[in-house]
Amino acid sequence: MKTEFEFKKGDKIVIIGGGFAGLQLARALKNTEFQVIIIDKQNHHQFQPLFYQIASSRLEPASISFPYRKIFHGIKNVEFRMAEVLSINPEINTIITTTANIIYDHLVIASGCKTNFFGNEQLSKHAMSMKTTQDAIKIRNKILLNFEEEVFAKEKDRLALSNIIIAGAGPTGVELSGAFAELKNTVLPKDYPTLDFNHLNIILVEGSKHTLNNMSEESKLTSQKYLEKMGVQVKAGVLINSYDGENAILSTGEIIPTRILIWAAGVTGNIISGLKTKEIIKNRYIVDRYNKLIQHNNIYALGDVAYMATPLYPNAHPQVANVAINQAKMLARNMKRSLKEQPLTEYEYKDLGMMATIGKNKAVVDLPYLKFHGALAWYFWIFLHLMLILSVRNKLIIFINWAWSYFTKDTSLRLILNTEPDKEIIR
Repeated sequence: MKTEFEFKKGDKIVIIGGGFAGLQLARALKNTEFQVIIIDKQNHHQFQPLFYQIASSRLEPASISFPYRKIFHGIKNVEFRMAEVLSINPEINTIITTTANIIYDHLVIASGCKTNFFGNEQLSKHAMSMKTTQDAIKIRNKILLNFEEEVFAKEKDRLALSNIIIAGAGPTGVELSGAFAELKNTVLPKDYPTLDFNHLNIILVEGSKHTLNNMSEESKLTSQKYLEKMGVQVKAGVLINSYDGENAILSTGEIIPTRILIWAAGVTGNIISGLKTKEIIKNRYIVDRYNKLIQHNNIYALGDVAYMATPLYPNAHPQVANVAINQAKMLARNMKRSLKEQPLTEYEYKDLGMMATIGKNKAVVDLPYLKFHGALAWYFWIFLHLMLILSVRNKLIIFINWAWSYFTKDTSLRLILNTEPDKEIIR
């Protein structure tokens, strides 16, 4: 067992990225003898599991966004810097950003993931992703603008406006499809009484044979059953070969006209230039059991960008929030232990299970020793996500919005907030 890190009192620890891992580490190091600086190109932490609720007009962005400067009020040893990191120079312990160069004693890379289009430049150019709050708002705007345009559209032009495609049937794709289906069935017909929503197609395309392919057989089958009952067209075992902004061409040869294709089919690590390529595998930094990069004594990686091979996970841990949060907690404990010259602990992932919600009273939950679905799973999903939200105020706002939606089958959040020029908003 390793017995020491090279940490000293007063060391400057710089954290790149304020996602689940970066934020957890910074909060775990508050009021310690370290000087902590957290850098992010956004000024707020984003609760990504609920992005789909912004995209489907269930929640407003402020409900799941938390300004870093507010989070660290009154914490003297933690500072925030809003900047985009351009590169790392490990030889002089310096980070180059868009605003200034920052010197560190220890660097923690927690830069998270971006959408993976698997090298398809056409999809990258025309498909919509959902990795930031702005992405989710853009999706909401585009969908609502489509319906505003459809009110005026001629019959021949309505086909492309009547198809919404989601690529990828993991939790994000499934939850997004279910949310759009509920909008179609209970909300939009009241907003647009002149439109026939029987012609609106929510199409979920998945390359594997099932939805929620990483969950249990029961959850795979149940989730697809729920979606199809809600009117979602599930095309399993199918890939999207190309998309030019107007037509999606599937691997079956089928051509689907659409203005909206949302890509939820994969992620890849946000790698920062400056470190040697042999330290990177599959767009993740190779780290030891303490999250330290193999060839550096003062650089660490957490969460989605950390490639840690262990006996239980020889091909590295899954890129999920639970891994990021617990790696950050462990690193913080080891940093504190190092000051007291205490033994350090190795990290191993403890799988707490997976879950996904499909719609009202429809969810699936896989726990290590228990699997269930339906209304109970839906309440369990709601409770857990409310507990994970940072502030009491935001928990209350989200609960009120969900309760209102539950009883009225409606939301009041369908605002089009578009910053594009008017000529781009209204064709």
